[in-house]
Amino acid sequence: MNCCIKCGHPTTKKKPLGDEKLRQVCTHCGNIHYENPKVICGALVVADQKVLLCRRAIEPRYGLWTLPAGYMELSETMAEGAARETLEEADARIDIEQMYCMYDIPRIGQIYALFKAKLRDHQFGAGPETLESRLFEEHEIPWDQLAFPSVKKTLQHYFADRKQAHYPIHLETIDSLLT
Repeated sequence: MNCCIKCGHPTTKKKPLGDEKLRQVCTHCGNIHYENPKVICGALVVADQKVLLCRRAIEPRYGLWTLPAGYMELSETMAEGAARETLEEADARIDIEQMYCMYDIPRIGQIYALFKAKLRDHQFGAGPETLESRLFEEHEIPWDQLAFPSVKKTLQHYFADRKQAHYPIHLETIDSLLT
């Protein structure tokens, strides 16, 4: 960031008083520009022992399968963001059951918040960012065509938890693309 978002003047990289990190600081008004992680909200949508996956129509990972998820918007809760993203990507309305998986992904500055949800009315489709969406039984999951490690981990947790009929919250850090 070369210009202040508050006043438009140039910024310079320096450590603000009492801070340990270099930040972009406005040379005119002194506004500190913090770079913070992005929050991605999504849902593990379940219907009749099947899970809803969307095949991506956008980069990154075009053509691969994912859970409906995307960036959280201002003025919405994480659960509202998950429901909105599911409607946008899978044309599906859901009933949120619980927070299910949360992943810190520090290498790309993201936090994934995934909720376990039920598909309402058994209706779904494909939004503009989705080539197709489909319900999968466990043995049908295209494991080698999943878009992100967070999707793979969430599905692994779900199928293991389903065997125990117990769905705890999973909190993990994902450090690698290969996880």
